[in-house]
Amino acid sequence: MPRRNRPRGSRPDQPSAVGAATGWARPESGPDGEWLVRSVPGSQATKFYRCPGCDHEIRPGVPHVVVWPAGGTGSVEDRRHWHRGCWQARARRGPTRRR
Repeated sequence: MPRRNRPRGSRPDQPSAVGAATGWARPESGPDGEWLVRSVPGSQATKFYRCPGCDHEIRPGVPHVVVWPAGGTGSVEDRRHWHRGCWQARARRGPTRRR
């Protein structure tokens, strides 16, 4: 029987990082609630967004995360695009207010 070749370092019992790049969301818990978080690689970031953490633009080509409440409907209105660093630091600093 011919053997099956696997790429080096891949193990079938460990989840692949491909999910983050293909639109799968991972659950995250924090003091501010339960969230679903999806990573957006720079190659798939094609629009301008405004980060609620720092109120700066997320430019096309910049990797970031899309976040929405885990218990909600997950509609487009509930999703927010954050810089990764801003999302990770949200407990230390709240969302900024636009003036």
